[in-house]
Amino acid sequence: MSKLDLSADKARALKLTPVSRETQRRLETYVDVLMQWQRKTNLISPSTIPTIWTRHVADSLQLLDLVPDARVWVDFGSGGGFPAIPVACALAEKPGAIVHMVESNGKKAAFLREATRVTGAPGQVHMERVEKYTQSPVNSVDVVSARALAPLKVLCDQAFPLIERGAIGLFPKGLDVAAELTEVAKYWNIEATSVASKTSPDGCIVVVKALKPLLSQHKNGLSQ
Repeated sequence: MSKLDLSADKARALKLTPVSRETQRRLETYVDVLMQWQRKTNLISPSTIPTIWTRHVADSLQLLDLVPDARVWVDFGSGGGFPAIPVACALAEKPGAIVHMVESNGKKAAFLREATRVTGAPGQVHMERVEKYTQSPVNSVDVVSARALAPLKVLCDQAFPLIERGAIGLFPKGLDVAAELTEVAKYWNIEATSVASKTSPDGCIVVVKALKPLLSQHKNGLSQ
């Protein structure tokens, strides 16, 4: 993939989701290290490399506009770092900002630590399963996010301990979002809206503001 092609895609991405010059430098460093690690560890789908800036970076950055005052994020299944690292890069100059990245895969957790180090982004990596992380005492969290990790029903199950304490859930989804919301409604009273994606004509972000388990769900215990 030539640098020229990536530069054109970067220009498109930054037009969709403008950032400061300092944030852009951090994002460039992040993409460089991701491409280096991608040669030995599959962090993103190879087919998306030509559009890494629009498909992954801008797709992550667009979440920030939905929660402009948020400072403390928890990202489930951070994997190759989306949306966690771009969000952390953008929040780097804001006092008190931090993105907690929950990733159980050792190689991916190692990558996330390196990406956080070289970018100087305010992030902390937790190498454990989401279910274990949310069982621990949780400090104040503004946002819980997850991208391409699991069906919305599963995400609601996992994120409930944080949303119950006031966090907002941000979950990018695709064409099947209506079916996923229907499934969620079998188990949860959910207060949610869908916001159209800036980067995908078929995509949206499900914004979950409140969750309450239905009576049968509460009796039987939350499914894992």
